[in-house]
Amino acid sequence: MADQPPQRDARQPPPPDPKLPLVHAGGANGVGPDDIVVLREVKKDFNGQQVLRGIDLVARRKETVVIIGGSGAGKTTLLRLIVALDRPTSGQILVEGEDIAVVSEKELNRIRKKFGMVYQYAALLDSISVFDNIAFPLVEHTKMPKKEIKDRVMEKLEILGLDPKVVAPKFPSELSGGMRKRVALARALMLEPPILVYDEPTSGLDPLTSRLVDDLIEEMRERFNVTSIVISHDIASCFRIAHQAILLIQGKVEAFGPPDSLVNGTSEIARDFIRNSGVDVHGLSRVTQNTA
Repeated sequence: MADQPPQRDARQPPPPDPKLPLVHAGGANGVGPDDIVVLREVKKDFNGQQVLRGIDLVARRKETVVIIGGSGAGKTTLLRLIVALDRPTSGQILVEGEDIAVVSEKELNRIRKKFGMVYQYAALLDSISVFDNIAFPLVEHTKMPKKEIKDRVMEKLEILGLDPKVVAPKFPSELSGGMRKRVALARALMLEPPILVYDEPTSGLDPLTSRLVDDLIEEMRERFNVTSIVISHDIASCFRIAHQAILLIQGKVEAFGPPDSLVNGTSEIARDFIRNSGVDVHGLSRVTQNTA
C-alpha cells in the first residue's frame, strides 16, 4: 500500500495556491483601496467534508455587508475564517491587503485586533461588572493608564445611549437584552477597529428591539467610519442595513449584490429563499442611504 501524505495541521498556514495571484497592499492584482476584506476561492474542509466551496467576497470600507443563509449553509465557518479564528484549507483572505491565510500566528494576533466582534448572545462575562467587561480589551492589549481607560469606557456607554453612572457598576445579569447588545458593542469598539463583525445581532429579539439594533449598527458605521460584516438569518434586517447582501447556500455564494438584486436577479434559488422567508421586502427601506 502506498504511503499516505501527512495531514496538514489546520493551525498552520496552508501552502500558497499556485493558481492564485499573490496580492499585496496598495491596490495590486485587482484589490482596490476601499476593499478592506477580500476572499478569493476560499475553501474549508473538516474531516474530508467540504463546508465552504470556493467563496469569493469583497467588503468595502464604510459599508455594511450582510451574509445570509439557512442553517448549515456555512455562515459560522465563514465568520471564523474572516476574523482569523481559523485558517482556510485553500484560497486567500485579505485584510487591508494582507493574506491572513498564510501569515504567522504572531501576525494573526495583530490582524485580529482590526476586528471588533459582537457575539450572538453578547458573550459578556457574568462574574464582572459592565465596566470591567468593556474595559477588558484595553486592559489585556494595551498599557493605557487606568484613568484613560475609565474615561473611554464611560464615553462609549454614553455614545451608545446608556447612563454610565447607572450602567457601569451593574452586572450583565441585571441588563435587558437590548442593553446587553449595547454593552457588547461598546466592548467591541474599545480598540477602535476598522471592522465590526456581528454574529446574528437580532437573534431572539422582538421586532421593535431588532429594529433598534439595526439603527444602532448603522449609527456605529456612520459615527466611527467602520466596515460592518453581519452574519444573519434576518431578511428584514438585511434589507434595512445592507449595502451588499450575500446569500450562502451549501457552502457557496448563490447570489450577491444590493438586497433588491436578490429579489429581482437571475437566481431562482435566491428569489425562492427571500419569498419563503415570509418577509414583505417591498415594504422595507434602508435605515439610511448615507455611505460617506
